[in-house]
Amino acid sequence: MKPFPKTLSDKLEQRLQNNSLRKLPEATALIDFSSNDYLGFAKSEAIFEATHQFLLERDCKTNGATGSRLLSGNHPIYKEAEAFIAEFHQAESALIFNSGYDANVGFFSAVPQRGDVILYDELIHASIRDGIQLSHAKAYRFAHNDLDDLQDKMVKFKNEAATVYVVIESVYSMDGDSPNLEVLTELCEQQECYLVVDEAHALGVFGRKGEGLIQSLQLQNKVFARIMTFGKGLGCHGAAILGSLALQSYLVNFSRSFVYTTGLSPHAVATIVTAYRYLAENPSAITDLTDNITAFNQEKLLLGLKPLFVYSKSAIQCAIIPGNERVKTIAAALQEKSFDVKPILSPTVPEGQERLRFCLHRYNTTAEITAVLQEFSRLVLGY
Repeated sequence: MKPFPKTLSDKLEQRLQNNSLRKLPEATALIDFSSNDYLGFAKSEAIFEATHQFLLERDCKTNGATGSRLLSGNHPIYKEAEAFIAEFHQAESALIFNSGYDANVGFFSAVPQRGDVILYDELIHASIRDGIQLSHAKAYRFAHNDLDDLQDKMVKFKNEAATVYVVIESVYSMDGDSPNLEVLTELCEQQECYLVVDEAHALGVFGRKGEGLIQSLQLQNKVFARIMTFGKGLGCHGAAILGSLALQSYLVNFSRSFVYTTGLSPHAVATIVTAYRYLAENPSAITDLTDNITAFNQEKLLLGLKPLFVYSKSAIQCAIIPGNERVKTIAAALQEKSFDVKPILSPTVPEGQERLRFCLHRYNTTAEITAVLQEFSRLVLGY
């Protein structure tokens, strides 16, 4: 075997020295405060059995898609699933991608053109950044959730660009916070900009039926495209881009991560539509999660922990603990007490913004929430 290239070894060694070397974790039986399975759908036997029944009713016993959707992989379940998703989200169309990463890379590498400008929040997800890097458009970041900074850049660039795209997340994955969406949508309308919203961490969490933050505020008609990712609240795999029929047609023709990949299997797509139906029919799943988010926020206030946390009403609650070594030490101590809380290290977040990321779920108990925060308080405050 040839020796590993020194340039690559040096990069790994640098990560090791910075205490930021990533390793795949082992499966554990710890109390879950780390996964994105906010509603417990990934573990739902009811959804598992309903998906099997869904396939039997359609006499579908195919294991794989057999090819890309433009060749042989566009099995009939896709049509049913996309129609259901579009109706659920009050959109003209829904186009399923293999993952949220594929959807974001596929959209941003294909839609913004040379001569366009992309204005993106500085904390936008890595998948969006990767898509932007593949685009021929110019891109500029604005300060996180700072609409004054965004407006200044809109005014600066709108006369230079054919089209200006504004890119945000409705719930940010590393902070759990949200922009002022009502003001933001009005600003985009005034400045004639096209708003694109990643709703990965809002689906299943916000709205009466878990439809996401944009739709819960009745702003869906003011957004050019919404990216809904299914690996979080829906507990399955894949994503969909919501928008006009013209946008769907454009993506089918020009989005390389859609065109040049094998489609999802019938079982994967059946799981998506089954999870959506379960979400629509079980509003108690969302209220249970909302109650736990409220309980977590109340408990951190009682314990004097609120100043450590980024303000959030979502299922993502982050306490800033600067320094990779310190945040890893505190996370390890919590894990020793059976709480699966993960540290988020630089360079995933900026240096000095390292954090513990508590993910809340429908199935966490009030006693577990109290216990994990009490232990965290003992570790960081000494009581």
